[in-house]
Amino acid sequence: MNLRFALPALIAMCGPSQAADWSAVEALFQDRCTACHSGEFAPLGLRLDSHEGVMAGSDNGPVLDTGDVAGSALVMRVEGRAEPQMPLDGPPFLAADEIALLRDWIAAGAPGPAEPAAPRAPEPPPDPMADGRITYDEVAGIFARACILCHSDNSKMGAPPEGLRLNSLKAILAGGDRVAVIPGNAQASELIRRVEGLSEPRMPFNGPPWLTDGQVALLRAWIDGGAMDADGVPAPVPVGGRVRFRGTMTGPAEIDGAPFRLTPDTRIDDRPAIGTRAELRARVGQDGQIIADRLRAR
Repeated sequence: MNLRFALPALIAMCGPSQAADWSAVEALFQDRCTACHSGEFAPLGLRLDSHEGVMAGSDNGPVLDTGDVAGSALVMRVEGRAEPQMPLDGPPFLAADEIALLRDWIAAGAPGPAEPAAPRAPEPPPDPMADGRITYDEVAGIFARACILCHSDNSKMGAPPEGLRLNSLKAILAGGDRVAVIPGNAQASELIRRVEGLSEPRMPFNGPPWLTDGQVALLRAWIDGGAMDADGVPAPVPVGGRVRFRGTMTGPAEIDGAPFRLTPDTRIDDRPAIGTRAELRARVGQDGQIIADRLRAR
């Protein structure tokens, strides 16, 4: 079920006396918030995937004040009276009836589940590598938690750096000033170079901590597997897309392990030796191969 469409109906069925129940608020959080605010990497430690997490607040303190609904940090963020407005992947932001639901719930004392669930042993998270292929839905959480704070239209920097938006598959594949993802070629993809620190500044920009080895490996597998969408359809190769990076020559036509092809038209200035620093300006070929336009020592 798509909670985005089911939620207004759920609120309407609950009626005014029950609209502030935790079940409706929980559905809202699951639909719009927990892609970022769940798990150990939740921004500022704020977890909205349980009543206990909401009430615990963030590293900055409580996010709810049942005695001052309008002054609650959570309400101020979703209403845009504190920056950045939430959810970070908006617009669209929360609708008026969704904000009213949050306000009513807080005013009612922010009640939790009617009957506490019986404690049970946590289930281990599913292994996305188990089936041998990675789809976008299995990496979307990494972008949501670590990237869209800056790389979205709701960027804390005012605009996404270098025009790169990472809040949807379409935006990721479109890239920004340059191509960020080359399906089938993770080693030459700007995204991988940035999260591994091969290109500067290393990402995420507010690191350390950086992405874990497991998260980087997942992103690598996704790109090398064709940057598939949630249905398993590989992304098209961005033929002609621009590529530019600096790194260390690891072969006669290879930078940081990413091979490229020299042509008679490639401009070479002060041919860099293996082990020295170089800058490559190139374009993406039909098969995802990197075709050098200019190579120079740096």
